[in-house]
Amino acid sequence: MSEMELYDLWCKNAKEDPDLKAELEEIRGDSEAINDRFYRDLEFGTGGLRGVIGAGTNRMNIYTVRRATQGFADYLNQEYDNPSVAISYDSRIKSDVFSKAAAEVLAANGIKVHIYTELMPTPCLSWAVRALKCQGGIMVTASHNPAKYNGYKVYGEDGCQITLRGAEIILDKINSLDVFTGVKTSDFNEELAKGNIKYIGEDIIEDFYKRVLAEGINTDLCPTSGLKVVYTPLNGTGNKPVREILKRIGIADVTVVKEQENPDGNFTTCPYPNPEIREALQVGLSYCDKVKPDLLLATDPDCDRVGIAVPDGNGGYALFSGNEVGAMLLEYICEQRIKKGTMPKNPIAVKTIVTTDIVNLIGKEYGVEIIDVLTGFKFIGEQIGFLEAKGEENRYIFGFEESYGYLSGGYVRDKDAVDASMLICEMAAYYRTQGITLMQARENMYKKYGMFLQTLYSFQFEGESGMKHMEEIMTGLRENHPTAIGGLKVERFEDYKAGTSKNIATGEVKELTLPKSNVLAFYLEGGCKAIVRPSGTEPKIKTYITAKAPTRAEAEVIEQQIYADFTQSMK
Repeated sequence: MSEMELYDLWCKNAKEDPDLKAELEEIRGDSEAINDRFYRDLEFGTGGLRGVIGAGTNRMNIYTVRRATQGFADYLNQEYDNPSVAISYDSRIKSDVFSKAAAEVLAANGIKVHIYTELMPTPCLSWAVRALKCQGGIMVTASHNPAKYNGYKVYGEDGCQITLRGAEIILDKINSLDVFTGVKTSDFNEELAKGNIKYIGEDIIEDFYKRVLAEGINTDLCPTSGLKVVYTPLNGTGNKPVREILKRIGIADVTVVKEQENPDGNFTTCPYPNPEIREALQVGLSYCDKVKPDLLLATDPDCDRVGIAVPDGNGGYALFSGNEVGAMLLEYICEQRIKKGTMPKNPIAVKTIVTTDIVNLIGKEYGVEIIDVLTGFKFIGEQIGFLEAKGEENRYIFGFEESYGYLSGGYVRDKDAVDASMLICEMAAYYRTQGITLMQARENMYKKYGMFLQTLYSFQFEGESGMKHMEEIMTGLRENHPTAIGGLKVERFEDYKAGTSKNIATGEVKELTLPKSNVLAFYLEGGCKAIVRPSGTEPKIKTYITAKAPTRAEAEVIEQQIYADFTQSMK
């Protein structure tokens, strides 16, 4: 069908949601607006769905959610006898509506549903899948995207986001369905009364808390450490669980940012609720000016990622990157577990390929094997599953990715900002008892291992033309890759889509062992690096730059030279 034919079809059938009806009427006669909403189906992949809320096949709405859920239901009924699914949702606009719509489709297809009574973090969804022995899970969230977005993440029975194989099967089934006539649905309250939909009990939540608390190493020091914290859940799901965990480990001096305390999908005080960026933390930082805490803690809307800021020693507050916090946590965990005699034999830590290489030096220092995986925390969770299958799950001590996601135990299979918030506060409390600030601890790490400066740059490409331009850029870099970037020679070029690693000097080509993915890596002289990939959830190309140098100042110069070259490549 053409975009206009699809528009007419939706005008005729999309009548349940008054917001969609009003939007469809508003864009009548606007060919550009109609094309943007109908030129493609919202893409379903290993990250599920994510898009702008609104009317059309390229939008998040009850119809696209129902269609995706019908495809998921068909997959589950094909793969399992009597499957069940856990569902959670965050504070975003229509998250509760979309979660109930998904539950109604699953129940109509004979699939038992377990759903939380209120919004809960992503790690709590992963936990529920495993604790309730479900065959699948759904988390309604768009993570850190702006307020106009929502999304829908699908999980397998292991508590990880769905595998590539699973996503491909589900996508095939979705593509065979008519969005209006191909979906079975039911009434939420009727299915609740029948017992086909059940609310997840407090016992499951309490067991989650206990498993998080079990990851503590020095929590006994927290009550008397004098640690002072400002915390913001950024109007998301972290408010209750993070505060509960901090209370239980004895961090009593916690000031919550009132403007960002309660759920609010409009995110009026932080239009881009991403703890990676200073703008999202600005309200929290204004609290820091008054409260003078040791630490500002910020979790994103679905509470699977956490960012921090600490006193910089000059009256202000410095934001730490995900790479820095992850590396510091790994060293803290290694040092303290060895000290306490709780380090397992042959310990393993897992990181993504775009995450800091300082981890390799930390692993070498403490005898920890470092495993690299593709971008996406599901690949870290997958490694935990491999260890579990061999009865060696306890070898896993930590996993993290540069985008502020961390996990120290195998109880869930996705990043967990509840666990990470506890560990960060515990680490800060421990260093405080030693007379060391987090700022000093970071500098001590760089003095020990050398300066690794990692920076992420995102290049935005909106609409249909933007998607095509992204493809052209990736193809150009792949087929005519540069021999030097930022004045540094490219020593090795890796194409994860082709599965090859090429030594530029010798011409030798080796096969990569990781799964195929649209990722390009340029290894530069001096230990510097640049990795390029399209985002799996947003219309942008991400460039991860690593500048290695003796000092931060020297690294910053190198980083800017590399960035300048990539800016030209993205035009």
